[in-house]
Amino acid sequence: MATYKLNVNGQDQTVTVSDGSMPLLWVLRDILGLTGTKYGCGVEICGACSVLVDGQKEKSCDFDVSSAVGKKIVTIEGLSADPEGSKAQAAWVANQVPQCGFCQPGMLVATTAAMKGNHHGTEIASELNHICVCGTYARINKAVQGL
Repeated sequence: MATYKLNVNGQDQTVTVSDGSMPLLWVLRDILGLTGTKYGCGVEICGACSVLVDGQKEKSCDFDVSSAVGKKIVTIEGLSADPEGSKAQAAWVANQVPQCGFCQPGMLVATTAAMKGNHHGTEIASELNHICVCGTYARINKAVQGL
């Protein structure tokens, strides 16, 4: 067993896991109870598991918990406390983006990361290489145009 100290959504957390190579996704969901971050494909393709790690988008399904030590992790649950995250969430609501909503946490995290990189509008849309089975891409593109 290994114990790690993490900063998640501005709060220090201590987690004990069987192995430091455990994906951050399982620590967030199963140990910390932050179930907004979704498991999609498990191989870094769909993006449903995206979180911010020191302001950068990371796919938590393949990001070891040991690599997260000393970094600031933000999940969808903590996004509203971030200025860019809050703005992205407001755009999603204003444009009624989600249909089923499964991929939306990852999309919002990716949008926030793009905004932190000083990207806007179509630049953000081109970075959203996430998979949305419902096909809400038209509403997503409309939402990011004002960001």
